[in-house]
Amino acid sequence: MRKITIILLGFVAVMMSSCYSHRVIGYLQEPTKSNKLPVYDSVPYQPYRIRVNDEIIYRLVTMDETYSKMLGANTMTSGQYANSYRVYSDGTIDLPFLRPLKIQGLTEAEAQDTVKAAFREIIPDADVKLALYNKYFSVVGDANAGQFYVYKEKMNIFQALAMTGDVMNSGDRRHIRIVRPRDGGQEPEVLEFDMRTNTIIDSKYYYIYPNDVIYVAREKGSFYKVPNYAAFTGLITSSVALLTTVLNYVAYVYK
Repeated sequence: MRKITIILLGFVAVMMSSCYSHRVIGYLQEPTKSNKLPVYDSVPYQPYRIRVNDEIIYRLVTMDETYSKMLGANTMTSGQYANSYRVYSDGTIDLPFLRPLKIQGLTEAEAQDTVKAAFREIIPDADVKLALYNKYFSVVGDANAGQFYVYKEKMNIFQALAMTGDVMNSGDRRHIRIVRPRDGGQEPEVLEFDMRTNTIIDSKYYYIYPNDVIYVAREKGSFYKVPNYAAFTGLITSSVALLTTVLNYVAYVYK
């Protein structure tokens, strides 16, 4: 019985270390000496700036019926945008009836003002609403992979992953990566961070931009872990029941 007790205690200890704890998967934890979570600096938010190969949609509003009819097919019909316009390698877009306009490096608001000013050279009362068409980010790895819409400015990593249903328990929250494209033919930027620390808020890792790819790696050793203590208890119970059955059978055979 002493040997059996030692075996059971050892088994329980191993299984306890194989559970997902708050320390492993919990968010917004306070960095301490014991958990050794990183401390990230806060940085000012930078709005997204239009890049080469981005696509733009716009709506032109004017009281001039002649221009409205001519340009209506190229802007918005029955509430739906008919066309998108790609930003060329020289940073310009070609819109109907306008000279090429350079919008690379501008925010959406700045690009909107640029297009509005160009239209007002031919239509005095022109008003323009402009938006980025390819406003999506992607998620791959140990989360519900897919492509999702950036539905607002200052969208953060928690809101982005909430759209996927959160990271799986087996996902490595210590080494989340964001692959972010850069302009001018440069290699994409790869940002790696631990999203368990509360200092991620307002850091350079906090906000999600269009065209970002979020990669969630699988945690090493996750195959041997159980998702929660309820599953752990069930496993212990079934294991003890099996061991008891085996011992009773052996005792009966050698009786």
